[in-house]
Amino acid sequence: MKLCVTLVILLLSGGTALAEGLSNDWLKIVSLAAHQVEYSGVFVYLSDNELETSSITHIVQADSEYEKVSTLDGSKREIIRHHGQTWNYLDNRMVQMDRQQEHGKFPSLLAEQLSASRANYLAIKSGIERVAGYNAQVILFNPMDNYRYAHKIWVHIDSGLILKVAVLGDKNQPIEQYVFTHLQIGGTIDRSWVVAKEAAQHGLLESPEAAGVDINSGWVVDAMPRGFKKIKEIQRPMPGKHTRVTQIVYSDGLSGISIFVEPADGDENDKDGLTIRGALNLHHKVIRKQLITAVGEVPSRTVLQVLDSVRYNGK
Repeated sequence: MKLCVTLVILLLSGGTALAEGLSNDWLKIVSLAAHQVEYSGVFVYLSDNELETSSITHIVQADSEYEKVSTLDGSKREIIRHHGQTWNYLDNRMVQMDRQQEHGKFPSLLAEQLSASRANYLAIKSGIERVAGYNAQVILFNPMDNYRYAHKIWVHIDSGLILKVAVLGDKNQPIEQYVFTHLQIGGTIDRSWVVAKEAAQHGLLESPEAAGVDINSGWVVDAMPRGFKKIKEIQRPMPGKHTRVTQIVYSDGLSGISIFVEPADGDENDKDGLTIRGALNLHHKVIRKQLITAVGEVPSRTVLQVLDSVRYNGK
């Protein structure tokens, strides 16, 4: 209850920019809500002509939290998160996945993500709207340059849970959205799957994609936009690849850019080209007999600038 009351006070405290009207306490409440609030519901992902529907259940135990996400259309997939680990649940066995790739998944935003975003976006309160039957404070994150997209989030006034997220294109139109269509916050929520998860833990397997080794590859980016910080540089197996792939990850808090480096094998995939999927832009080309791929939740011009500045600085 203290969390809810504090959030309402902060949201109604006046001011238009979060930097002035809402304190770091507000950011902390929003980042913690997805981990401390129990909820169950259905959300959709919308992008171009693509629509994916998933159910999600999140419960909190005395010493930990559990989250289950299941697809409701297309091929059946089920993801379970617990203690910062992520598993793909298959045939009563749990295959551990790369937990680093799961950070910041809807409806979660980490505290460090929100804090970092304040240096690169102007956050403005933009009215109250209803989402899935709940009143939500709308927050618009306007970028301070044209290297990134604007973002919009809808925050449940009582709990701080994020109910909707939208990425806006150059014409201020949504190009990617996550939104709850049905949601129960609190109350009686099914916990039976937690017991099944614990019973299946004897069959725990580690996915090859979960194993990444920290490295210094020698590849550098000379024209990464201001505000993007290097988060990690690893070498890892990836599905469909015969050799380990180098991945360098950058983030500005709300958006991410990754550089992938692998040997060029001369096939069709090695040709220069741009691929767009919602807010995600991907471009690749061959440098020094290596296939370099830049992919990010940023405009295509940003991806092209980054890719064109990649060079090898090793021995």
